[in-house]
Amino acid sequence: MAAYGSYSRSNYGAGGDQDAGGGFMGATQGASSQADKSKYADDTLRPVTIKQILDASEDYPGADLKIDGQGITQLTLVGQVRAVQPQATNVTYKIDDGTGFIDVKKWVDAERAAAAADSDSEHFAPDTYVRVFGRLTTFSGRRHIGAHFIRAIDDFNEVNYHLLEATYVHLVTTRGAPGGDGAASGGGGGAQHDGGGDSMFVDGGDGAGGGASRARLVNCSKPAQTMYRFLATTGGGEGVHINDVAAGTRLSTNQVAAAADELLGQGLVYTTIDDETWAVLDY
Repeated sequence: MAAYGSYSRSNYGAGGDQDAGGGFMGATQGASSQADKSKYADDTLRPVTIKQILDASEDYPGADLKIDGQGITQLTLVGQVRAVQPQATNVTYKIDDGTGFIDVKKWVDAERAAAAADSDSEHFAPDTYVRVFGRLTTFSGRRHIGAHFIRAIDDFNEVNYHLLEATYVHLVTTRGAPGGDGAASGGGGGAQHDGGGDSMFVDGGDGAGGGASRARLVNCSKPAQTMYRFLATTGGGEGVHINDVAAGTRLSTNQVAAAADELLGQGLVYTTIDDETWAVLDY
């Protein structure tokens, strides 16, 4: 299984259920041709958020989807079941992880259909937190997850852990491993993908903010750029209040509020002591 920079993680507790559809690589590799073996050897199991899935890019219609410029094969996500739609051949769950919604389809094994009908283990009630393992699939222009395995989450810390892990993998992919020279020395990491400035964080820009994505920033509006540079040069650990930003940049408070939302959407700033106090993310 490929690793992200120096980061590698493959054990998420799916373990003994591989024979029930959670054997993500082994069974398929054994029966595939040499070309298929090469393809599956490059498989990854990446922790992601639903927003990353919905924002995944493709070089052309029908091409493999990419996150941070890298092909996405197998993935794992954590979320809350919002709706359940059982059918004869599959169960479709609408999953929400706080960043978006996506349908997850768990196909019913024909040989186990009778056992599944007598057991609630194949169904998760609404509001249940679950971890999903599967592959990203597109059908009729809509993306969904074809699940190999789904299990309930018993400890809510796993939800927070997953979000942190997905963030870490994103940063390693786009900026390089910790302690390194950033994505530029990380074997052509996510900063060099075809999307140019589409990475959320890119090392090596010479703009304000000490390594924040210059390519990402230049796509922002002028007020957003002005606010970002003001925060990067005058902000501290507690950030700068929106009124102080307006006074220091000669922007109206409405312009600053809109700029803050824009920068937040790009992952360049965050709120600190309250919802109107902002700081750059890589201060």
